Amino acid sequence: MIDDEELVARSRGGDLDSFNQLVLRWERPIYALAYRVIGREEDARDVAQETFLRAFRALGGFKGQAKFSSWLYRITLNLCRDWIRRERRSNIAPVPEGIDLVELAGEATPSETIEELVARKQLGEAVARAMALLPEEQRTAIILKEYHGLTFQEIADLLDCPLSTVKTRLYQGLTVLRRHMQHAERREPNSRPAGSLDPIAGSTN
Repeated sequence: MIDDEELVARSRGGDLDSFNQLVLRWERPIYALAYRVIGREEDARDVAQETFLRAFRALGGFKGQAKFSSWLYRITLNLCRDWIRRERRSNIAPVPEGIDLVELAGEATPSETIEELVARKQLGEAVARAMALLPEEQRTAIILKEYHGLTFQEIADLLDCPLSTVKTRLYQGLTVLRRHMQHAERREPNSRPAGSLDPIAGSTN
């Protein structure tokens, strides 16, 4: 498979098919990032489309000092911030079908009964509600680290902040998230599958 760097080089040379391949490769992660940050499907689609439009227009200025994916994430987050400022909101909604929120909870179930599947879905919804209560900076750090797999250094570069700041935001956010989940469990003691893991266990690794 042709790597991003080669496709970017071809795109800068005027090969539109190569840029289309980049769009196909990254459209789902970019949409998922936008949706997790702003929480509205239609607006997330608009942000994703605008991300690729801006990337195409600015491709000549992309010097390859960061990964192409990190560059796209930066554009997406900037557009999300603009949207949040316009709408004066910072809430998120449950993640679209096919994107497993329970990955954050460290769950892995090879086979499930209907009851377990329902309980797992409820856990995912509880995580989404708890995420919506976090400050934007903490939520963004968790999304980039836990959902998109970026390293601390990649997040620091992406957000233009010190490495220690990223770690602080992540740990504080996970602490608050864990507290919200514990409160939710006390209100709904039967909402988790039998034998399931601590919702946030292992998330800071």
